[in-house]
Amino acid sequence: MTLKTDLKRDVKKIFASKWEEREGRVVPEPEDLSLGNDAVELDAAVLYADMADSTDLVDHYEASFAAEVYKAYLLCASRIIKDQKGVITAYDGDRVMAVFLGDQKETSAVRTAMKISYAVQEIINPLLKEHYPQKNYLLKHVIGIDTSKLFVARTGIRNDNDLVWVGRAANYAAKLCNRNGSYSIYITRKVFESIDEEVKYGEENHSFMWSKEAWTERNNMKIYGSNWRWSV
Repeated sequence: MTLKTDLKRDVKKIFASKWEEREGRVVPEPEDLSLGNDAVELDAAVLYADMADSTDLVDHYEASFAAEVYKAYLLCASRIIKDQKGVITAYDGDRVMAVFLGDQKETSAVRTAMKISYAVQEIINPLLKEHYPQKNYLLKHVIGIDTSKLFVARTGIRNDNDLVWVGRAANYAAKLCNRNGSYSIYITRKVFESIDEEVKYGEENHSFMWSKEAWTERNNMKIYGSNWRWSV
């Protein structure tokens, strides 16, 4: 049998097999699902945290310095995500994906984003300047958040597979963190309408934390941007 024959057989099996679906309350491990058409449906908020301008970083600075910046950002983001009860589902270069579940999932995701922004501005960048005073570099980042039903399936081949997250929230959150705008955090209107007052208004003078924008790439749908930070 040739590789082409094997691929045609396996793809036909995917399209012909009936899906076995069930509702989930926790983020599954790959071992919880079969490689067949087996899936868990979750109601989740998805956060993508991504370093901005990482191409310029690797183009203009030595690899060891770029790697230290990557490691510092992903360390802080990941520790904060776990502290806020998020579940890390993937690392992709200079970005991390996390899922939040439960009644307060959107508020938890937004608070996490604000804490990551705090870590960038108050921990990573000051220490970068202290340790590398001769380098003219400051870390910037963008976080995207959306919420929706997610269809979680296992993909790949035996001994080399992972989970795939199918649904609006995973797609929109990833695209929002690619925005080259004025804000470090972007959320969809659905997230904004679900979050608590504590992450809508500042505590000191009750200032509104968000600015409304039109997402031109998505038929001018309403999104919200913020540069507010939350102390860790």
